[in-house]
Amino acid sequence: MKLPNYQYAIVRQAKITDYLLSLSHSSGRSKAKFFRSYGFTGERWPELAQAFKTLVANYEVTKVELTKFGTRYVVEGLLNTQIHGIL
Repeated sequence: MKLPNYQYAIVRQAKITDYLLSLSHSSGRSKAKFFRSYGFTGERWPELAQAFKTLVANYEVTKVELTKFGTRYVVEGLLNTQIHGIL
């Protein structure tokens, strides 16, 4: 199945710049190192947001989990970095 309503997905700047690309965030630091190694930076955060939107449009949900924050959907696929190609 596709991520429900994926076409309406909003990827907020703060989620990317303050978490996924933040080297000072306690749980985001390792993610930031990974994404930064592929050329994503805080200034270019819209490119990472678009890569996530493209990923969920092209791949299926592989796992659904209920968490204290709500439903978590896992989508696995190739992420186009637009900088270094597909990863």
